[in-house]
Amino acid sequence: MGLDRLPAVLLRLEGAALFGASLALYADGSWSWLAYLLLLLAPDLSMLGYLAGARAGAVIYDAVHFMALPLGLGAAGVIADSGLPVQLALIWLSHIGMDRALGYGLKYPTRFGDTHLQRV
Repeated sequence: MGLDRLPAVLLRLEGAALFGASLALYADGSWSWLAYLLLLLAPDLSMLGYLAGARAGAVIYDAVHFMALPLGLGAAGVIADSGLPVQLALIWLSHIGMDRALGYGLKYPTRFGDTHLQRV
C-alpha cells in the first residue's frame, strides 16, 4: 500500500472502530437485538432524497449520516438518564461506522457515488 492510500485506509479503519465500539456499548446496555437489527439500516432510508435530485439527495443523506447528530442524541440521553436516546444513538452510530468501514462516505451533490472517502 502506498502512502497515497493511507488516508482512505485510516478513514475505513476509523469507521470499523466506530462500529465496534458502538456495538460493544450496545451489548453492554442489554438492549433488544431485534431492535438493533430492525433499525441498523434505517438511516439508509435517507437515500430516498435522491428522488428529488442529486443535490437534495446529498443534503438529506449527509444530514442523516453526520456523526454529530447521533452523538448529540446519545449525550442528551446520558444527561437525562434516559436509555432510549442512548440506544438509538448507538444503533445510528453503528450504521455510520459500518458505512464508513465499507467505503460509503458523505455525498457530494454531483452523484451518489461521489463521496468524501473516494476523494481523499
